[in-house]
Amino acid sequence: MGPFWRSVPLALHLPAHGRGRALAPDLRRLLRQPPGRWDLPELPGFGGPLEPEGTVAEAQRRAAALLGAERCWFGVNGASGLLQAALLALSRPGSRVLLPRNLHRSLLHGCVLGGLEPLLFDLSSDPLTGLWHPPKPRRLERVLAAVAADGGPPPAALVLVDPTYQGLAADLPALVALAHRAGLPVLVDQAHGGGEALAAGADLVVLSVQKSGTGLAQSAALLAQGERVAPAAIERALLWLQTSSPSALLLASAAAAIEHGASTAGRRQRQRAVVRAGRLRRRLEGQGLPLVANGDPLRLVLATAPLGINGLEADTWLLERGVIAELPEPGALTFCLGLNPPRDVEWRLPRQLEALRRALGGPPLPPFAPPPLPLLAAPELPIGVAWRSPAEAIPLEAAAGRVAAAPICPYPPGIPLLVPGERIDPARAGWLLEQQRLWPGQIADTVSVVAGS
Repeated sequence: MGPFWRSVPLALHLPAHGRGRALAPDLRRLLRQPPGRWDLPELPGFGGPLEPEGTVAEAQRRAAALLGAERCWFGVNGASGLLQAALLALSRPGSRVLLPRNLHRSLLHGCVLGGLEPLLFDLSSDPLTGLWHPPKPRRLERVLAAVAADGGPPPAALVLVDPTYQGLAADLPALVALAHRAGLPVLVDQAHGGGEALAAGADLVVLSVQKSGTGLAQSAALLAQGERVAPAAIERALLWLQTSSPSALLLASAAAAIEHGASTAGRRQRQRAVVRAGRLRRRLEGQGLPLVANGDPLRLVLATAPLGINGLEADTWLLERGVIAELPEPGALTFCLGLNPPRDVEWRLPRQLEALRRALGGPPLPPFAPPPLPLLAAPELPIGVAWRSPAEAIPLEAAAGRVAAAPICPYPPGIPLLVPGERIDPARAGWLLEQQRLWPGQIADTVSVVAGS
């Protein structure tokens, strides 16, 4: 086998339980049982996410109380499935929904399923790393003014992503207040957070308990409060999209992770991890390594561009040496330390990052150009129509003037650079060619466009 497997890898990726080191105790006990013992159907007394009584219903009520929500529904198709259900609960077919450009692609899928028109608002970005900035209240004010002036029907809802994958956070109370004054309910994609958006006044919040908690992948929760979204509409959308045989293991994972996170033991576990993460951050800063300031102490973001290194190349180099990061991007590399960081991370990661700088470092990369996009835009062709239309693959160099038939979406994290139905103007085509260079191996040489567009 290759050198990657010659020693124990330094796993700094999701899920946040760190390959089992930080699993919620109740979940760990459940997993010790013989396989299959916990694979239960919706038995009487056990129930499911949409049943008013039973073990699952009681766990959902406890989770809502612990997180400060009025209602809670567990999901077994990850945050993606719950984001789509929330979007459908908020919007009737034909509605417009206000979405940020750093949306997760699952929301585009929700627009297709619900027959919704995405109104995409642009965000500023950091020229040093290329990372999207969270929206500031003043920018959202401009967006809402542009919506009010465009002559179309008012949007059904505003969606925000907070915090971002890299732990960058916005002034949520101010943003939610602006939306509510404009008459818009707010859905917050908080897959990388812990439910703080509820205190900011958000109407619907989606959590991924494997990204910030101690649960298993695909376990998630949808939280609701207030009167802007009817619980019946939420449950109807969940009925449409969720399996009729939800995994009892993933339901138990959501319940155990939320309860553990709110417990004294869970808070102590997180505090220990934060202390260790702080020591690691100070050591890296002491070595002169550029780190991105963020609001999540357990997300360590190395700005690779100032070192003269593309983040994807840094990721490949580190992977060959047994260091597994969570998210490589052209200008940055994100490490998720988890709720029980590996024991050797405080000496091993600094050593490897210093070796990375010596091996690949050079003059800083040029500033990252933001996408040439208007503040507010909608696809020229309805997104569902474009995605289902006869399509042809053409060279990216020849894409100017054509209508996209599929997204361009480097993975991870699943943020689309191009949305189906958007017409690719010459400036956008040139920017996409530059993105192809910056995302080696992640963007194809061809783009799918609507035939005859």
